[in-house]
Amino acid sequence: MTEIISGSGRSRVSAWQFFKGLGKFVVGGALLLQAFLFIAVFALLLSILGSVSQEMKSSGGGSGPELEIEEGSGLYFNPAGLLAETSPEPDPFEEAIAEAFGGGSPGQVSVHELADVLAKAKDDERISTLILDLQGLIIPDIYLSKANLLADAIEDFRESGKRVVSIGDGYGQNQYLVASEADTILMHKDGFMFIPGYGRFRTYYSSMLEKLDVTKNVFRVGTYKSALEPVLRDDMSPEAREANEAFLAVLWDNYTARIDENRDLGEGATKFFATQFTEVLSAAQGDFGTAAADSGYVDQLVTRDEQREFLKELVGEDEDGDLNTVGLGTYAGTLEEAEDREDVGNIAVVTVEGAIVDGPQETGVASGNYVSKLLRKARNNDDVKAVVLRVDSPGGSAFASELIRNEVQALKEAGKPVVVSMSSLAASGGYWISAPADAIWAQETTVTGSIGIFAYVPTFEKLAERGGVFTDGVGTTPYTGINAAGIGPMPEPVKDIFQMSIESGYRQFLTIVSEGRDMPVEEVAPIAEGRVWVGQTAKEIKLVDAFGGLDDAIADAAERAGLEDWDIHGSEEELTPFEKFLQNIGAADASDETTANPSLMGYDREGFERTAIGQAARLIEQELKLQASFDDPRGIYARCLECSAY
Repeated sequence: MTEIISGSGRSRVSAWQFFKGLGKFVVGGALLLQAFLFIAVFALLLSILGSVSQEMKSSGGGSGPELEIEEGSGLYFNPAGLLAETSPEPDPFEEAIAEAFGGGSPGQVSVHELADVLAKAKDDERISTLILDLQGLIIPDIYLSKANLLADAIEDFRESGKRVVSIGDGYGQNQYLVASEADTILMHKDGFMFIPGYGRFRTYYSSMLEKLDVTKNVFRVGTYKSALEPVLRDDMSPEAREANEAFLAVLWDNYTARIDENRDLGEGATKFFATQFTEVLSAAQGDFGTAAADSGYVDQLVTRDEQREFLKELVGEDEDGDLNTVGLGTYAGTLEEAEDREDVGNIAVVTVEGAIVDGPQETGVASGNYVSKLLRKARNNDDVKAVVLRVDSPGGSAFASELIRNEVQALKEAGKPVVVSMSSLAASGGYWISAPADAIWAQETTVTGSIGIFAYVPTFEKLAERGGVFTDGVGTTPYTGINAAGIGPMPEPVKDIFQMSIESGYRQFLTIVSEGRDMPVEEVAPIAEGRVWVGQTAKEIKLVDAFGGLDDAIADAAERAGLEDWDIHGSEEELTPFEKFLQNIGAADASDETTANPSLMGYDREGFERTAIGQAARLIEQELKLQASFDDPRGIYARCLECSAY
């Protein structure tokens, strides 16, 4: 035994206890040292990030010095990602992992930021040519209005007298709409161009649910509210077919007419090319490139070397033998932010992008709490004289939509005009929040309406019984059985409550539209019923006031506020680098696994999604995202599922 003398007397400690204590001391010391090292490395990392950020600001980004660009240069315009309203800042940590392991999600690019770059390049004497490479740009059919906005910006650039050339190995349907604004369109001689047209197809699984003995507790109002048809039918209803055909026809007419005009093909040429493509391709002996060139959609079929030689004739080469071009990202970094002016009133632009949810704000969804906070912030800011609500949403949670509408009403009561600018989508809950505005601007191809609500609560009591699982119990009211719903059935009195709530919510929706649009309820009812309308028709039935883009809505808001001069007030809350880091840590478990994991798996996500398995996986991913967005506390939704981007 070893004896240890302590101040309180003598105690006897075994050798095992001594070494056990020594081990604790060593381990504890190592953990403490590890903690200190982590803090030191973390502090160094933040310092480096801050230095890099400051260096970027002072050497080309923001309001830094002018970028050195040779006279006669070409702007290489190659946006990559989903064409959207906003372009969230990328997660630097996820980007680093994606770079290390490959893959990663495509992200999204802002159509407004792209238009700003083109506007600057148009007036930049150093830029002589715009080179379009749109192969990485994703434009869903329902986003036709955004494609038109980008095409308008390119048309404006071309009309300044500068040259526009489009290059690519091939062209997707909506990529081609944008490319058609070019003076010259080049495509690889073995390239692929196909215009399949616009359609809406959904997966129906009513029979599968019946085979699984899933009970479908459905509550809805509206003849055309087809959001729940996949669980109720195995095919599209006649009402949904009628509504879809109507708005798709307008989109298709707009698409084909623009290409016919841009390519000087004559009225109806693109519709013929698309609908009779079998004959067109047969005449070209099965060669897609020849079919596109012979039909007037492509000017030259070239190899990549020939493409480079073509561009060399336009922009020349630098001393290193590279084409005399400046990249989109580099050039965009030279854009200077507008200076705030204290002597003019501000206009706040608040964007509602994605499904409206009751949960946290994330890319692709709009949090009712977050948007309400931004609107409240604008209301309490004396410098803000008017608000433009930019809506690009198919709706979602009825409760979250009402939170946003309440703030719109509060702004108006505070004497601040509110003007809505609809992007590609402003349907169901998206229209719920738009209706009270002083004015509603939209594009002719905006998808809106879908005035209706629904609730869907599946229960699995029959499936459970097949497996020998049962529920039983007692309660103090006829409604207590709701606690067992899921594995147990939904009590009949609870079903009555749901249906009455849905009908009440629908009447509320009709009233909101009636009061907001100054129309009798009797006039609103026939154009409601959950039917989807396209902007061109929506204006005729008074759901929309005027056609125009975001700039038109801002000018309207300024006029209503009595402003002769104005600037745009940034309402979004900017996070510090440290806050973004903490947010990334906190959101790790709640992040979108389908977009984060591919970076770790090390595969080409875009290439994978082109495969049959990848397309099936995407359908599952979309369904999971859809289910995750159903977070209304009352289970009631004003959502247009027909308006989804994919």
